[in-house]
Amino acid sequence: MSNGRVDYSELVEALQKGDDAKAGELINEVLPRLQDYLAVVMNAERGAARECVQQAFLDVFEQIRKDKIKESKYIFSYLIKACRHEYLRYSKRQHKFNYEEEALNDLYEPEEQMSRLLDKERQRILEACLEELREKSRKFIEYFIDKPDATTEEAMQEFDISSANVRTRKSRILSRLHHCYKRKSNE
Repeated sequence: MSNGRVDYSELVEALQKGDDAKAGELINEVLPRLQDYLAVVMNAERGAARECVQQAFLDVFEQIRKDKIKESKYIFSYLIKACRHEYLRYSKRQHKFNYEEEALNDLYEPEEQMSRLLDKERQRILEACLEELREKSRKFIEYFIDKPDATTEEAMQEFDISSANVRTRKSRILSRLHHCYKRKSNE
């Protein structure tokens, strides 16, 4: 950044008049300064800075070509702003698609996403309903939740009650949970 020039109004005039030699000379002077600005001030990588400066300059060139630049003496400031905005847009696009590998493995189809959300909601409601049960009933039904393949005989031994009592208790607790679930899911 040896040149500290800030007035590049000559660039606007050269581009408007079609003086390619003068325009090329000034462009070769200003583009590295803009890239340095993005690299130093915006902490942009060199490749990204080059890309953003190029796109910003094309946008500004289009404005010059359409004679939309009112004060040509402020073109450098305009170029700086255009580069900054282009880099911010660029960064936003990069972050939008910057996924970790593990996150990509956990992508679900919309139907699956809805199903998973419903499952989580059902789980939350079930946990709330379990909390409403008395401790003895909660321990009893959690036994069957933890061991879904448990037989009536195994439950008889675990809780020291008859098989008829196991079936009755299980049925009553499940009925309470069902009613609780219906009540809470309609809240």
